[in-house]
Amino acid sequence: MKRNIILTLLLITVATLYAASPLDAFLGAKSITPGSTAVLVRDLKTGETITAHNADRPLLPASIMKTVTIAGLMKEQGPDERFHTRVYADGPIEGNAIDGDLVVEGGGDPTLGADCAPASSDIAEEIIAALRHHGISNIKGGLRIDESLYSGPACPPSWAAGDLNEAYGTGSHALNFRRNASGGRAVKNPESVFLSYLSSRLKGAGISVNGGSSVGTEGLKDRKATLLVDHVSDRYAEVMRSCMMRSDNLFAETFLRAFGLARGKDGSTSEAAGEMLAFWKNAGVPTEGVTLIDGSGLSRSNRVTANFISGILHDMSDNEEYASFMPLAGQEGTLSSFLKGTPLEAYVAMKTGSMNGIQCYAGYKVDEEFAPTHSIVIIMNDIGARPAARKAAEKLLLETFQ
Repeated sequence: MKRNIILTLLLITVATLYAASPLDAFLGAKSITPGSTAVLVRDLKTGETITAHNADRPLLPASIMKTVTIAGLMKEQGPDERFHTRVYADGPIEGNAIDGDLVVEGGGDPTLGADCAPASSDIAEEIIAALRHHGISNIKGGLRIDESLYSGPACPPSWAAGDLNEAYGTGSHALNFRRNASGGRAVKNPESVFLSYLSSRLKGAGISVNGGSSVGTEGLKDRKATLLVDHVSDRYAEVMRSCMMRSDNLFAETFLRAFGLARGKDGSTSEAAGEMLAFWKNAGVPTEGVTLIDGSGLSRSNRVTANFISGILHDMSDNEEYASFMPLAGQEGTLSSFLKGTPLEAYVAMKTGSMNGIQCYAGYKVDEEFAPTHSIVIIMNDIGARPAARKAAEKLLLETFQ
């Protein structure tokens, strides 16, 4: 009897020693492809690596790319910058008329006319109020949109053709309006939609327009043009929070272009993406194997490593606003059902990334005051069933932080 008891204890001890670790169990899950998966969890205070797998393997990030774009713009311009859409009388104001065009200068604002937070005031109302203030009831010229802010195409060439007609695949323009979408479909010419809207509103207000409407890049013709309206968005921080909570591709693409402009580039997506990578490399973040193509993660040509994302998370970990942009597990945005009802609910804040065959997470474990304590990066490519992959990621985090 005694011998049997000793043998049983030995077997239990051996089984315990060789029990699969949380990481091994995760990588062995049915929906996970270990060679196409990366994991990196670090203690932000000590720098200790808690768990890691394939940390230097370049993989597709999907929407966790937004953590990179927003962090870069936060570092470059700060949270209090705003988008400006300016409106000019491009010609002398004589009596009750503008002897020229009314020009709307696109400033890249993605919230103009949007149906989501942060709320944006109606620029048409502002224009009408300004015209009335100047006693203007007639525009002898036409209505013109100045799109000269950006160069390059509205959508990166590497975006899949099947995405371009969807609302989430709309391009970023100097003049965005109503999120460049209608009925769940992308609008290719938001400037024309805006011109139609503005023309109708001016007519309803009794303000006549003699000429037609046009979109171009020639800018102002009259060097003494009169500024009538400076429409200002909410602060960057609020636009960023909305972007991260809802995973808005248009917002993220606009942020990337804004970053490029702030760094002296031409406003094209390609130049801005190159500058973003150089920026993080100069900041000491490991960039080997990383390829940045866009700001949202919609391009399947993007490649990141867990080390790269983790380095940015570490760099931004003392920025309280940045961490607050990420949905809280079990409570907010795209993470509302993840870890819900577990000990980690509200103690993990992460951006998700989902595409066909891809499920990713990047963010933080936080304490009772929502201050980051650990960085978390989970990049899963070539997954099987998405629900099973999500469950495996939940189990990994619960067992890692138990």
